[in-house]
Amino acid sequence: MKTSSPRARRTTEPLPAAVIIGLDCITGLQTARILARRGVPVVGIAARPDHFCCRTNAVRRVIRSATSGESLLTTLMALAGILRQPAVLVPCTDLAVLTVSGARERLGAAFRMTLPDHGVVEMLMDKERFAAHAEATGLPVPRTRLVRTRAEAERVANELSYPVVLKPRLKTVEWQRNTSAKAFKTSNADELLATYDRVGGWSDVLLLQEWIDGGEENLYSCNCYYDRNGKCIATFVARKLRQWPPQTGTSSLGEECRNDAVLRATLQLFSGVGYRGLGYVEMKRDARTGSHYVIEPNVGRPTGRSSISEAGGVELHFAAYCETAGLPLPPQLEQRYGGAKWIYLRHDVQSALYYWRRGELSLADWWRSISGRKTEAVLDLSDPKPFVADLLGSVAVAARAAGRRFGGA
Repeated sequence: MKTSSPRARRTTEPLPAAVIIGLDCITGLQTARILARRGVPVVGIAARPDHFCCRTNAVRRVIRSATSGESLLTTLMALAGILRQPAVLVPCTDLAVLTVSGARERLGAAFRMTLPDHGVVEMLMDKERFAAHAEATGLPVPRTRLVRTRAEAERVANELSYPVVLKPRLKTVEWQRNTSAKAFKTSNADELLATYDRVGGWSDVLLLQEWIDGGEENLYSCNCYYDRNGKCIATFVARKLRQWPPQTGTSSLGEECRNDAVLRATLQLFSGVGYRGLGYVEMKRDARTGSHYVIEPNVGRPTGRSSISEAGGVELHFAAYCETAGLPLPPQLEQRYGGAKWIYLRHDVQSALYYWRRGELSLADWWRSISGRKTEAVLDLSDPKPFVADLLGSVAVAARAAGRRFGGA
């Protein structure tokens, strides 16, 4: 897909365009495909237009731009000048959500978006503020401590039960520049402090959170959409089966399932803050007690595995687009628990190999786990270029790593 300037020729599409902010991630790719299949003209904005996801044929054009901050807003206003009607904004990263939420009055005449009040966006994204909100409203969360200095980390290190997960208050540009990891799991106080020394400069506040016992299959989620009047019109519950990297990574295999405790907690959280737009809550079921704990919410955007909802017959993303654009809602909005699965094949092979080497997963077990009706995060026979580019890129990375090993031998 060739990149272009926002000063491209005018479009004459009958439906409002959807502008995917952050096409250069699998969340952006999947969302673009879902909307394009329903006849929506899609424009992608990407900081890395050479990313494999930007090879998709689901978008009309890819615009090179930062996906947050003032540079993004400048790009959007230039794009607004060539669109014949207001476009629907679909931010696909936390920083993009924060940017467009904070500038909604500036963007309002040219773009449409459905988000809760900006203060709600900030509170739900900020792990420090969300932990306080959860405690005040009775939402179950793992025991959490906040640290800003090495001295605070030393004190807290002796107060918590291990394992302990260390994560940033917000995934800032600085954090993302240094690591793709969401969190780091530590098994004792010495390891925690060593990890703090390595990553402490990447975030002004770090959260230390006790690990909830249980495997990846105990991680449940609920995606939802609240309309502009604050009414929840669609929900979809699923769980992880594997993730990459293991334990603290992102989903590589998931399946829809029924979990009413997770559904109730999701509705309690979002309905209690006057929520609007796409929302997501991840919870973990304690393998020892059966209790569920909120791990994190995501706000105002699709999530990596949220396309499983469409595979399961709930048109979550299209409903969000239609309601935001003022169009009639699609008919399929009720989850029927048909057992749909979602897989990112390359990452799931990596995860399966990890567990196979540990003697925890056989080839037959892996095959059974991926069998059945499913959607693939990247592989799509009608849109093959992203998968081919992803595969070739991973082969190149592996070849360079092998060359360094043999070169240093």
